[in-house]
Amino acid sequence: MRRTETILAIGGAALLVLLAFLAPWLRFVLTIALAKGIAVLGILLLLRAGQVSFGHALYLAFGAYVVAFLAPSSPEALILMPVAMLLSGALGLVVGLFVSRYREIFFGMLNLAISMVFYSLLEKLYHYTKGTDGIRVGVPRFLGMVLERDDFEWAMFATALLLALAIGFFVRLYLASPMGQALSAIKTRETRLEFMGLPARGVLLSAYVLSTLMGGLAGAIIALTTRHVTPLLGYWTVSGELVFIAILGGAGAALGPFLGAVTFELVRVYAAASFADAWQAILGLVLMGVILFFSRGLWGMVESLARKRA
Repeated sequence: MRRTETILAIGGAALLVLLAFLAPWLRFVLTIALAKGIAVLGILLLLRAGQVSFGHALYLAFGAYVVAFLAPSSPEALILMPVAMLLSGALGLVVGLFVSRYREIFFGMLNLAISMVFYSLLEKLYHYTKGTDGIRVGVPRFLGMVLERDDFEWAMFATALLLALAIGFFVRLYLASPMGQALSAIKTRETRLEFMGLPARGVLLSAYVLSTLMGGLAGAIIALTTRHVTPLLGYWTVSGELVFIAILGGAGAALGPFLGAVTFELVRVYAAASFADAWQAILGLVLMGVILFFSRGLWGMVESLARKRA
C-alpha cells in the first residue's frame, strides 16, 4: 500500500496539473482545495489520537490575517507563508497547553469556543480588521518579481502542490514514527502509554502544534490566492467543513485529506453552478453516500480496490 500510495500521489499531482492546463479557471479552485487539504492533514493527526477539533478554522483565519497585516510592508509570498505558519504554531502552542488536558467532546468543544472568541474579535475590532468587510491583500511578489495574474496563479498553484506533496510525505513519516504510533495509543490505551513513560499530554500537544502549523500555512495560501481576508475564515462552519473533508477523504492515509478536499471543492463548484439553491443538499448526499457505502472514506475505497487487484 505504501508503493500504491506513492504512485497515486504522483499520478494525482500530474492529473491536477493537467486539469489546470485544460481548464485555467480550475487553477484557483484546485489551489484552494490543496490549501484545505494541508489544513485537514492537521485534523488527521488529531483523529489518530481519537480527538476531533471543531475549531481549527481559528488557525486558518489567523494565518490569513498574518498575511493581510504583513503584506503591505513585506509583500514577498515566500516570506509571508512561513511567517504565518510559525506564528500560527506559536498560537497553537499556547492554546494547546490548555486544550491538551481534555479529551473527546470536551477537546472538540473547547477548540470551538476558543475559535468563536477569535471570530468575534475579528468582527468587533473594526479599526484593525475592517470587520466583516475584511482586508484586501495587495498583489504580492514572488521571488522578488511582480507577476501578471495568470503567472501568479500558476506560481501559487505550483507552490501549493509542492507543499502538499512535501507535507503529505512528512505526515506519512510522522505517523509511522514512534511518536505517531503513540498518537494511536492515546485513542485506545492512554493509561498504558503513561506506564511506558510517555506523557500522553505531551504527545497530543506535539500533534496539536503540528496541526496548527499546517492550518496557518493553509490560511496563508488561501489569503494569497483570494487576496481578500474576512472573519468568515474563522467561523465555525469552516471548522465543520474541514471535519467534513476529513470524513469524506478518509483518515487512513495522508492522501485522504487531498482526495476529500479536491472532491469537496469540485462538487461544490459544479453543484452551485447547476443547482444554486440546493448545493448544500448535494454535498450532504455525497457525504451520506460515502459514510453508508465507504465508511473509511474515499481513500478506504481506493485501498480496497488496490487490495482486490493485488
